[in-house]
Amino acid sequence: MKRSRTHALGQHFLTHPGLLDKIIRVIDPRPDEVILEVGPGRGSLTSLLAAKCRGVIGVEKDERMVLTVRGRNIPRTTIIQGDILQADWAGLLGEAGAEPGKSKLAGNIPYAISSPLLAKTLEARALFSRSVFLIQKEFAERTTAAPGSKKYAPLSILLQRAFAVKRHFSVSRQAFVPPPRVESAVISLTPRESIQFPVDDEALLTAFLRAAFGQRRKTLANNLERLGLPSQDVARVLEECRLKPKVRAEEVPLESFIALFARLNAAFPLGSMIGDGRGRGPDDPSGAHKC
Repeated sequence: MKRSRTHALGQHFLTHPGLLDKIIRVIDPRPDEVILEVGPGRGSLTSLLAAKCRGVIGVEKDERMVLTVRGRNIPRTTIIQGDILQADWAGLLGEAGAEPGKSKLAGNIPYAISSPLLAKTLEARALFSRSVFLIQKEFAERTTAAPGSKKYAPLSILLQRAFAVKRHFSVSRQAFVPPPRVESAVISLTPRESIQFPVDDEALLTAFLRAAFGQRRKTLANNLERLGLPSQDVARVLEECRLKPKVRAEEVPLESFIALFARLNAAFPLGSMIGDGRGRGPDDPSGAHKC
């Protein structure tokens, strides 16, 4: 039996009224705001958003879902068929007359695009006053993880430098039709006035963090030495940053990581050693779920 496109995309639909209302309260749509929605699906969240804001722009990849939600004729809503990762967010909001920083981004995020979507959200942070996502619970835990947690990762550091990140509540698999294999959670990202501990090359910092966390069972020094950095210089810089010789990456606070990066980048050609990592993101599981 041939699979439908919706099933092939692994979509799971959230229709529970109580949970949708909770998500709306986190998004907090205002009458003067435009909401950019990631993957409207059947439009369950879309209709609730449209009732409370100036307008909704939904970007949906699945042609069948585009026809479905357009057929509902939801007021103040524009549905565009396309890939949210390829879409011109600033252009879409500009066409709708939205002011930068006075729009919001929201959606029930396909698991397969969680990492690149958050990376794009990070780059486009000036466009939105808040971003609210329903994502895989394990992935959500990484966004809010603190040093010392096994969930602490490059994603934790990069997002927390730029946003106040909050995990609001979990969502059971049984809230979706059909149920996905994993639990989900709702997170919000509220931009800080400025990035904490800015650096000259954000892409290189991202690549450096991935290398530092490359093999979690090894010490941070081991991971850095694998880049070709001399062990004696690694030991010296760790000491200068007041880090123990056998410290692991997951134990290093954000500020110390930035200081470590700055010292090493000043002393060595890190760019040629590790590349800039542009366009890549931390791994995340595949699958998708929709409203």
